Amino acid sequence: MTKKVYYTDKQIDGMVHDIIRQMNNDNWMPDYVVGLTRGGLNPALKISHYLNIPMETLKVSLRDGGDTESNCWMAEDAYEGKHILIVDDINDTGATLNWIKDDWACSAFKEDPKWDGIWNDTVKFAVLIDNDASPFEVNYIGESINKAEDPQWVVFPWEEWWKG
Repeated sequence: MTKKVYYTDKQIDGMVHDIIRQMNNDNWMPDYVVGLTRGGLNPALKISHYLNIPMETLKVSLRDGGDTESNCWMAEDAYEGKHILIVDDINDTGATLNWIKDDWACSAFKEDPKWDGIWNDTVKFAVLIDNDASPFEVNYIGESINKAEDPQWVVFPWEEWWKG
């Protein structure tokens, strides 16, 4: 049985501050934050309030039944140079974040050589927990774990709050 590792609200707040500090150190500021439902909403909201920038949501719930929402207008914003920070709670396998990259290729300008340059330039990814074993590389990380070496199920405070 995989062990559960519980994170507290205080730990989450610390991770969010670390992500903001990393962006500041990179001299990079998003025009808006995108919180992925469900897990990315809480940290995205905190980043949005702290930086006083707008927040959007994007429904990409591959684990919870494959329910997704295509959003090409965000891809168009990125292509036009708007800085977008996509936030999720965990980069476990990279499937969710790869889905976004594939979906955003829906844009009419995906054939333009400039398109590949949006990733890690105008669009960046932030996660509270990054699984080192994931092939997807994110830009900003609250904490790193390695599930290949230490299998665990991460439980965030908003997931089992009623049990505490």
